[in-house]
Amino acid sequence: MIDKKKLVSKHNPRLFEVKKDSPLTVGNGEFAFTADVTGMQSLYQEYVAAHMPLCTMSQWGWHTTPGSKAFTLADVEHTAYDYEDRKIHLPVEKKPGSEEAYQWLRENPHRPNLARFGLTYNGEEINPESLENIKQELRLYDGHLNSSFAIDGHAAKVVTVCDSESDILGFKLSADPELFKVKLCFPYGSHNMSGSDWDSPQKHETAIINQEPQSVLLKRQMDDADFYVAIQSESPFELRQTGPHEYEMSSIAEWEFTVNFSQQAPQLQHSYEKVSENSEKWWSNYWETTGLIDFEGSADPRAQELERRLILSQYLLAIQSAGSLPPQETGLTCNSWHGKFHLEMHPWHSAWMPLYNQSNLLKRSLPWYEEILDKAKGNAAKNGFVGAKWPKQVAYDGMDSPSLIATVLIWQQSHLIFMLDLIEQAGGGMGIIEGYWETIAQTADFMCDYLTYNPEKEVYELGAPIIPAQEEHDPRNVKNPTFEVEYWRYCLGLAIKWAEKLGKPHSWQGYYEKITPSPVGGGCYLAHENCPTTFEDFNRDHPSMLGAWGYIPNDRMDEGIMRETLNKVLEVWDFESMWGWDFALMAMTATRLGLPDLAMDILMMDTPKNDYVASGNNFQRLRTDLPLYLPGNGSLLLAAAYMVAGFEGSGNLPGIPKQGWKVRYENLLKSRGN
Repeated sequence: MIDKKKLVSKHNPRLFEVKKDSPLTVGNGEFAFTADVTGMQSLYQEYVAAHMPLCTMSQWGWHTTPGSKAFTLADVEHTAYDYEDRKIHLPVEKKPGSEEAYQWLRENPHRPNLARFGLTYNGEEINPESLENIKQELRLYDGHLNSSFAIDGHAAKVVTVCDSESDILGFKLSADPELFKVKLCFPYGSHNMSGSDWDSPQKHETAIINQEPQSVLLKRQMDDADFYVAIQSESPFELRQTGPHEYEMSSIAEWEFTVNFSQQAPQLQHSYEKVSENSEKWWSNYWETTGLIDFEGSADPRAQELERRLILSQYLLAIQSAGSLPPQETGLTCNSWHGKFHLEMHPWHSAWMPLYNQSNLLKRSLPWYEEILDKAKGNAAKNGFVGAKWPKQVAYDGMDSPSLIATVLIWQQSHLIFMLDLIEQAGGGMGIIEGYWETIAQTADFMCDYLTYNPEKEVYELGAPIIPAQEEHDPRNVKNPTFEVEYWRYCLGLAIKWAEKLGKPHSWQGYYEKITPSPVGGGCYLAHENCPTTFEDFNRDHPSMLGAWGYIPNDRMDEGIMRETLNKVLEVWDFESMWGWDFALMAMTATRLGLPDLAMDILMMDTPKNDYVASGNNFQRLRTDLPLYLPGNGSLLLAAAYMVAGFEGSGNLPGIPKQGWKVRYENLLKSRGN
């Protein structure tokens, strides 16, 4: 048996200096607080300047800028595309006359930064150069962030923790209260990376609703967004206003207090001790029951680094990508793409969970698909299709954002079926499938209706307009993209199998049986049928054709051709243009091809987009708009499950090199086999 506490604690992030690429976060899947080395957000401006904002964010916190009006997609002039014998219209290009509506819809609604908690010293903002004796450790096994430092010889200690049951932060501050005070300030909401507009105090309101010696209740109002912040202390504390939406707090030298963020005035306020206890219980149970991989004793020097990445990824995704909504690519740390989530990334964040005995974490976000089902059906119907067409760049409201890419992308269409299959396979049974049957059926109905029939070849095809997962192609020219064709077929096959088990009527069999084979050129699978120069002119971004063999099992593609495709990608691709999940995708393909040494070489490739910083976050070093990239972390975990537990019909450890590696693992599930 693995000593889980020992394994996990070995990889506690420890910082001894200000590392602006690695702030540490506490959270619970619904709420997160990201801190600098002081345990709070004291160095806020320095981190923002380094493109790593320190935010406080929640799943329920959304803000809409009023603008001149509340626009809908009907206010955007759509682009017309040829589809079979008719035109379909999508909000793709920003056309004259609808620029304001186009941009407003891209930016709204967005996640706001709820608040900033930071320390001041002697009445001034803390200068990072003044910090001495920095020691910070995130205790993964109990979720506590311990921070200590000194200024001018005056020591301060902060413990930061997030409740597992509610959106409550706990702080334990040990410092001279005459020198160190807590600064609380509130920004106006913004779609920018920090979620904050600090220059518009007139646009929002902060009111003290009630103030007692040991508690304060504040109400925040920002246009359509309002929420409460309740602060409670075991000892009396002083709160005084120091500016618009800005307060200073202080108490005794050993001060414990909690901060409750909620949409309604809170009825319950845990003490610091209760928040600490809840965090410890949740995290210890999580680590004792989740899938774990132990490489102790391996001679390969990469083993411990891979182990670190896996453990930290499991922590990060539990707090960032396991909430009631699909996660944005930067989770609850900061905003990416106007504070919205990208639905095509949902499995890269979360598909690992069932394979690691954590189906319940994935189940949290799936009801959202049912909540927006009517909008997805309307999304299909407006262009004459049946079923539900799932959006891409979206907020809680389920409305597609106008985009040159988002509304023409389609690989998110299959995701719900793929993820439900993982849950069913992990012991969820047919009950989970029956519960989502209407949503599954509407998903499959659109998939079939979007196919076009080629009478000469007697096959169903995926034709324009499409942008494939490799977002480098003209949607008017794309035909039969390899990954999408195979993913479409695989998930339709799952839906048909479930319909038969549940005795549900369907009309999908004929489409499934006649879906076109994937295109081949020069002995390799192509990006799509109209792209014979895939490896000369489109050797950048995602090599998505590899996912047709690695991400999903496949019972009809040619193993030899896929092997040549992988070799060709490794020979000619521009690795700096790849994204964090591409390396896991390629490693999964190599694993299913029986190439464990190559799989590990790819997974641990030294390249800017495959970097994992001290916090454990996958960091896209060539981009300033993505200080962290959680799909990289989630894909890493998915690949590791394939490589270690294997898949149906594989041998033991199919993706682990035979020499230099020792592996123990628990609570990992095999994935589907060919």
